[in-house]
Formats: sequence, C-alpha cells, structure tokens
Amino acid sequence: MRDTKDAAPLPDTAPGATSPRTTGPGQRKRRRFLLGGLVAGGALLVGWGMRPPRQRLHTSSPLAVGEGVVALNGWVAIAPDGSVSVVVPRSEMGQGVHTALPMLLAEELDAPLASVAIMAAPIDKIFGNLAVLRENLPFHPDERGNVKDGTQWVLGKIGRELGIMFTGGSTSVKDAWQPMREAGAVARAMLVKAAAEEWKSPVAHCRTEQGFVIHRDGRRASYGSLAARAAQAGAGIDVGDVRLKEPREFRLIGTPVPRRDTPSKVDGSALFGIDARPPGLLYAAVRMSPVIGGTVAYFDASPVKAMAGVTGVVDFSSSLGPYAGAGAGVAVVARSWWQAKTAAAALVVRWHEDEGAALSTESIFAGFAAALDDESGYTYFASGTQDVAGAVKTVSAEFRAPFLAHAAMEPVNCTAQVAGGKVRLWASTQVPSIAVDVAAKVAGVAREDVSIEVMLLGGGFGRRLEGDMVAQAVAVALRTGGQPVQLIWTREDDTTHDVYRPAALARFRASLDAQGRILAWDNKSASGAIGHQYFPRNLGLPGMGPDKTTAEGEYDMQYEIANQRIAHVIVDSAVPLGYWRSVGHSHNAFFKEAFLDEVAHAAGQDGVRYRRALLAEHPRHLAVLDAAVKAAGAPPAGRAHGVALHQSFGSIVAQVAEVSVEGGEIRVHRVWCAIDCGIVVNPNIVAQQMESAVVFALSAALGGEITIQDGRVQQSNFGDYPLLRIDRAPMVETIIVASAEPPEGVGEPGVPPLAPAVASAVFKLTGQRLRSLPLRLAATGA
Repeated sequence: MRDTKDAAPLPDTAPGATSPRTTGPGQRKRRRFLLGGLVAGGALLVGWGMRPPRQRLHTSSPLAVGEGVVALNGWVAIAPDGSVSVVVPRSEMGQGVHTALPMLLAEELDAPLASVAIMAAPIDKIFGNLAVLRENLPFHPDERGNVKDGTQWVLGKIGRELGIMFTGGSTSVKDAWQPMREAGAVARAMLVKAAAEEWKSPVAHCRTEQGFVIHRDGRRASYGSLAARAAQAGAGIDVGDVRLKEPREFRLIGTPVPRRDTPSKVDGSALFGIDARPPGLLYAAVRMSPVIGGTVAYFDASPVKAMAGVTGVVDFSSSLGPYAGAGAGVAVVARSWWQAKTAAAALVVRWHEDEGAALSTESIFAGFAAALDDESGYTYFASGTQDVAGAVKTVSAEFRAPFLAHAAMEPVNCTAQVAGGKVRLWASTQVPSIAVDVAAKVAGVAREDVSIEVMLLGGGFGRRLEGDMVAQAVAVALRTGGQPVQLIWTREDDTTHDVYRPAALARFRASLDAQGRILAWDNKSASGAIGHQYFPRNLGLPGMGPDKTTAEGEYDMQYEIANQRIAHVIVDSAVPLGYWRSVGHSHNAFFKEAFLDEVAHAAGQDGVRYRRALLAEHPRHLAVLDAAVKAAGAPPAGRAHGVALHQSFGSIVAQVAEVSVEGGEIRVHRVWCAIDCGIVVNPNIVAQQMESAVVFALSAALGGEITIQDGRVQQSNFGDYPLLRIDRAPMVETIIVASAEPPEGVGEPGVPPLAPAVASAVFKLTGQRLRSLPLRLAATGA
C-alpha cells in the first residue's frame, strides 16, 4: 500500500553539481584498501591511468537490427516508421530498469517514450557496469580529494576493460546516467545534422521535439525519415560534441511514467527464465549434498532410468569448477519436470560429508566471538583516540545477525543447449557476461560460441549474480545429444543450497560525558567475507584482503563523532556466502542504529533529537530525517514510533515505523520512508522500490533466519523460512526529498533502516532491547 509525497520541487542545478565537503570534528585518518594494489601499481599503472577511458558509445560490432532499421550508435536504432529501439544492458527483476533506462535516452533524443522499444543487449564491454566497481572501495562518503577521485577514475577504467554486465549494487541508473544520455544526445545531433543538410540550413535553425526535427520556418521531418541519412552525415559526431540537458530542460526525467513491464506481467505474457520453451525441451531436477561442502560418493542410476519419461542421469560434479563446493550433485533428465523431480527424489545417493558435518550455528558464532576476543581486525575508519578524558558513562552492547536466504519467487533455473560446438542459454541472470563465460568454460568452447537470451527475473536480490545454475545446466546439456534442457531447483533445493547473507556478530562501546555527548565510539564486528568467495567463484579473481561489504554501514556512518574506531575481523566461512539485497548494510545498519538508540537513552535524550545533534554538518541527512519524522506525526494510543536513519548505495533514507505488540507478536502498521536519492528519474519507481524494500526487510526482521546443525541447513521452504504475508504488510508512505545531485541507488537503500526502527519502537512499548535478528520478544521480563 502506498502514499507517496514529494518534499520539494527539483532544484535547477546541473547534474554534476556537488555539495561542499563535509568533515566531522577531529583529524580523520583513513586506511584504504585499494583493489588489486592500485596504489602500488607503479609507473605503468600511473601512465595507463592518465589516459582517457575507452569510449562507451559504439559496440565492437554493429548492432544486429532488422531490415531498414538504422543503428546510430551502440545504444539506439531507428526504424523508418520512427520507432526507436534502445539497448537496455541491465536485467529487469522488478526494479523498473526497462522503464527508467529508456527514459534517460529518450529524454536526450527528444523521442516520445511510447515510440521506444527495448532491444536485447549483446555481450559487449561498453555495457559493463563501471559504477559497481567504483563503489567497491571503502572510502568514507564524506571524503573528497585527489586520492578518492583518482582511484575511482582508475577503477572506472578497469571496469571498462573488464566489461562485466552486472545488475546489482543499486547501480543501474547510476551507471547509465551518463552513457545512455550521451547516446541519446549524439543520436539527436546526428538527426539534426541530417535534416540541416537536407534543408541546406544551419544546424542552429533546427530543433527537436517528440521524434521530429523542426526548422524554424515550420518544416519538419520525422526521425524515421532521417535515420539513414543521419548515419552518414553525423558519423563523426561524438560525445564531446554534444551538450546534455540541464535539469530545468527535462521533459521526461522526473515524471511518474507507468512501468512498461506491468501489462505483460498482469496478462501473463511476460517471459521469465522458467518460461523458456525451445523445441525439443527436456527437463532436469537435481540432487545435491544435504551437508554443506559434501560431494557425491555413490549413486545407482539403474532403477530411476526405468521410470516414466526419464532419459538420463548425469553426475555434474566434476564439470562445475569453482561451483563444485556449493552445488556438486546429480541430475535426472526427463521429458517433463515432474517426471524428473519424481525420479530425482527416488535416486539412491550416498555422500561424502567430510568436515562440513561438524558445522553448526553455535560453532560459527563461537568462532566469531573468539575472533573478536583475540584479533584487532582491519580498521576501516579511525579518527582521534579512544583514550578520552571526561567520560562519566560507558555504554556497551553486542549484536547478532543470522544467515539469510534470498527466497526469490522464481525458482533457480537455467535452460541450455549444446549442439554443433555452440551453446545457447536462456537465463534469468543478473550477470549475462559471467553466465556466458561460465558456459564457455564448462562446454569447452570459445566465448564467442555462446549466445544468451536474458529473460525477465522473478526476483534476484543478489542470488542471480551467481553462475552455479548455468554451470549445472550446461554440464547436463552436454549429455543430452543436442537437445535443450531446462534445469530447475525445487524450493527446498534453493533454501538449503543458497549462497547466504553472512551471519555477523558486532560489539560496540561508547563513552559519554556529563551532558550525554559521545566522546568516543568503538565498534568491532566479525563475519565471513562475500568477496573472498564471490570473486574466485564467479570471476576467477583472488579472494583476499579486506572486504568493504563486511563493515559497510558501520565505518561509513555520518554521525559527527570526533573519536571513532571501526574495525572488522574476517572469519573464513565454510558456509557459501553471496550478495543479498543491501549486503552488509542489511545488518550493520541494525547494529549501528540500535546501539545509537541505546546511547541516546543512556544519555537521557530522545533518539531523534540526539541524531539531529550529531548531524549539524550534514544538512541532507537532517532534511531526510526531519521529512520522515514530520510526515509520521505522533503515534496513536497503544502504538509507538521507532526511527532510524542510514545512508547506503549513495542514498540517504530515514524511516519511522509505527508498531504495536499484540499477544506477544510484533506488528508493524505503517512505515514512513523519506529518501534523498539524487535526481529522481521516475518517482513512481522510487516509491515502488521503497515499498518493496520495506516488505523485504520486514520479512527478514521478523522471521528471516537460516540455522545450521550437523552441517545441514535446517530450513527448507516457506513454512519454516516465512515471508511477510499480505495481511501483515504495512502501509508505506514515501517522501522524496529533492536533490540536485546525480542519481544514486534506489533498489536497496530502503532495506537497512527498517529493522532498527522497529526495534526502537518495540523498546518504547516493552522496555526490551532486542539485539539479535530476527526480532523476538522474550516470553517474560525485559
């Protein structure tokens, strides 16, 4: 449910404008882990880094277009009837990129959005996500200067060379903001030049509007009629020759355009990965080790081969490469998926359990506690000293967060065909370029011999950043005689063989003066590191060194505290770990905001006023906090409001949760969500993502928990890993706080503040401090 408000109109400021540098009190010192030894790369790296980045306008090969259609660059093509095809290189998984990204190009092209259709993106390095790599560095958001700018510049260049097509990190609009607008502006300039030549008129006498070039004397020509000539006349026009629009000139950006994918999802014509139906399709169901890290010891295929519809049994373990540890097992192939599933369930398999059988939730958290006791960890941020004078009170607390599964609605699946030395994929993936690489390695073919059709994703949340399902499907397809095969996991397979959000343990200590002000803040946490697994598993890169995601949401907080120390200890994880919606922020925001509430209470002060006092030099944060609190007003009798403020993925979000406790059950009735995400491309999508984030976060906050015993995940389906039901979904009101900054993330920033806001309200109602997720009230007492 929704009630959306804009806090103020969009300021008339250039998209590249930045706010003045903001620094907290005290001399700040930062250690920086720069990926791949960027600082130590020597003269060769420095020289390369000074060169301009490669262009992102033209693909390495011309776009494949239909007869009569003209590609003006690597992003846009125009048909004779004036219809426009726009390449969207990000996967649509409900976050609205099939609407938002075409809006960027159509704005600069001056084409009506109704004339724009989406073209499948070829695998090409110009479509690589540069922003996600730049955002992977542990700089503090307040930091400005040559070191940060230079490092991000070099990382952007590396990202362009790698060309990884990656949908995640709330970076789709952020990464496309420049190249897609430039592509539209260049195409527009080419069309104007073509018209000017045809009319033998100066270019300055021409303007564009709604798919037409219009001369000042009234002559007009459609884009469709000009496209072929534009491809020749404007061939030399580049991004440096065009001027992008100022915000005051936007006609499309900033408007609440309806989602383009909604009608097909309503009428059932939308095609997800699981809907792929190439001719001759077979189906595969899997059996994987019930113990983490287990491998196949023995299986007897002969009984199931006699079952109805079964065409084969494949041990795919040896073909999985880096995915073997998470997904080794056996597949049964049949003419229907039900036949495959039934036969897979009947398959007799024995497993090597190895040391994985000793894993348990208790042993993992004991390891975290020992690491916090014995190790100093990596210090992500430090300022001042912890040896402060004048402290009259110390507040300390320990917080805990569990492993979490992704639980996307569309089951894990991939369809693959291997025939004639070629591989075809139909996949709902967030990383099509990685999927192609995985398929090529498993099939033993060149990357150029793999084609992929990226389908709609029935939820991603980071799970479909992985290539394990692709590796399994291709390994099975190698054994089906050229017939395509669709591999589908059951819900139980998915829940028990996920790559999980890391569990974590965090300790905090704050020293207060007589007025309740924070003199020193000390925070150390322990968990596994996603990057130590993801990079080797999916990119073939080493997993080593500090991992920003372990401490994000802690080291990068913007409360103005003079003396801070934020550190993290990586504890190697036998449990498979993966990126989960909002990643480290998902639990670190709970730790940080819940502890700050405790500090405010110990100081005898209201949590909102306490936060305001710590944000004197952060006006954007103050504005967001005030907007949420003002919108919420006072709670009705029997309910309480809890407040949390957090910045993640570049966006600032404050949430107020209206909570009651009914029969020992925590009930969230309303959530007010204020967000500053920079320039807003589509306010409808922002509101939808905040609503989605609140429901996603509330599912985790109230019921999300993966536990392990004897190496086995104990949860298996929605009965013991529940998602929020519609009758428990709160009303969500989104308040968009206007900003002139370039666009920042939207898909994930609404998740982190929810749990601490709810916990704050629960304390007001019950006096219980809930320091572990999921939030559960004690049966009696505080």
